[in-house]
Parts: sequence; C-alpha cells; structure tokens
Amino acid sequence: MSTRHTLVARRRRHARVRRKVSGTPERPRLAVFRSNRHIVAQVIDDAAGRTLAAASTMEPGLRRRPTGNVAAAEEVGRLVAARAREAGVTRVVFDRGGFRYHGRVAAVARAARESGLEL
Repeated sequence: MSTRHTLVARRRRHARVRRKVSGTPERPRLAVFRSNRHIVAQVIDDAAGRTLAAASTMEPGLRRRPTGNVAAAEEVGRLVAARAREAGVTRVVFDRGGFRYHGRVAAVARAARESGLEL
C-alpha cells in the first residue's frame, strides 16, 4: 500500500468519524493525531471553532524522552486532561482521527480518563 493511498484512506475514515462526532461548548471534542514520531491531542469546541486545550510530544518538556511510544502518548493524555480541567472542561467526546483505537491512540484516551476527563 502506497503512502498516498494510506493517507487518503485515513482521511476518508476521519471524515466518516467526524460525521457523527462534533464538539459542543458543553462537551468539546478530544481530537488525536498520530504520526510515526509524535502524537498530538487537542480539546476543540467546534461550535466556536476554538481549541480549548492542547498537548503534544513536540513540547520541550516531553521532547527530551522518546516520543513515538505508548508511554509518551499516556503523558500527552494526562497533560491534555489537566489543561482541559484548567479550562473548565470535564466531559469530552473522543475523536480518534481515523486511526484505529489501539496502541498510542487508546493510551491517550485511557490516560485522559484516569486524569479525570469523562470520555
């Protein structure tokens, strides 16, 4: 499978997920993006078009350690949950971004749940 086909297929899956998943002011969307090297999580209010909280392995504090593993994804999940709570968000809807709910994507969700976010 070529890289282009993989990217097109993921975008198609993400569009299918996004038809059902939308962030509201009461329950924003926790969107996850995974690359080979990094993982990014954002809490987004789609009605206002604003990102309320975000965390990534590209931040200086997380970049010192390996960034493409489950442990780094769990740290991103804990960090985004803490920042979301600071912004007054306790409930979110999970957007896996067209990625399988497995490995690093599931680790972000699990860590966010353990840190007090209701998914």
